[in-house]
Amino acid sequence: MRTATVPPPRVPRLGRGWYLAAVLSAVLAVGMCLLGWRQADQADRIAAHPVRVEGVVTQLPTGGGTYSSVSYQVGGQPHTAAALPLADGTRLGDAVCLEHAADDAGAVRICGDTYPQPVGVGLARFSVPVAVVLFAVCVLRIWRHRRAVAVRAGQGRLAANLALATEALADGMPAITHGKRSRRKRRVGGRRGQH
Repeated sequence: MRTATVPPPRVPRLGRGWYLAAVLSAVLAVGMCLLGWRQADQADRIAAHPVRVEGVVTQLPTGGGTYSSVSYQVGGQPHTAAALPLADGTRLGDAVCLEHAADDAGAVRICGDTYPQPVGVGLARFSVPVAVVLFAVCVLRIWRHRRAVAVRAGQGRLAANLALATEALADGMPAITHGKRSRRKRRVGGRRGQH
């Protein structure tokens, strides 16, 4: 009895980059949402009960990833605010008008601004939709890949079952055919003997 070998169906490979992109886009979307929510929350708390103080510029932003830094005091306690949007031409030691929330001295912004860090809010508004779209594209691609793998696996099982059924039928056919032929030969031989 000869066993028919059915080659396994060829499963398309999906690069790990799709999974990595899905994870990174989800992390980016969540992180930017948290950043935007924190900025909005601080802006609301400052607007509810603003307290004005005077700060001093201790560091200026540079192109090397260094942010601005402004020092100020609240109730005799020193505080530092980073990445505030300073006006053009600001120098070290210049005085800056700040306003902070009455219940949180760390929630501080430049006087007249809406958010402590408007650049972060703008970045969140732009990056969150992009990250969500990228995440959706990656998830759709991964889902299609898994569906194609499932379909091909089902086709492979069907092909294997058909091959086994065909083989079993082919193995049974010679006996049936041989029996019929032998009967015909006997009948023909018998008639020849009678004549």
